[in-house]
Amino acid sequence: MKNRVRAHVFVSGTVQGVFYRASTRDAARDVEVDGWVKNLPDGRVEAVFEGDRKAVESMVEWCHTGSERANVNDVEVSFEEPEKIEGFEIRR
Repeated sequence: MKNRVRAHVFVSGTVQGVFYRASTRDAARDVEVDGWVKNLPDGRVEAVFEGDRKAVESMVEWCHTGSERANVNDVEVSFEEPEKIEGFEIRR
């Protein structure tokens, strides 16, 4: 896909123990974005989104709010070369 992009995201704040990963997975699947999401030992959440530029950008924007119980302080994002990931998973 010519318009495929990859965003690598780190989210900080109250983002663990508030269904952030499951909500991210569901939101990504809704807009047909591939990738993964996982908790980090330092309390942040890390995610990778791959797909159509507009869909990936919508997921990056979604990360600023996240799940209903989340309180996001910061979202760091960098764009990288796509790796042709298929599907979306929660990593441990």
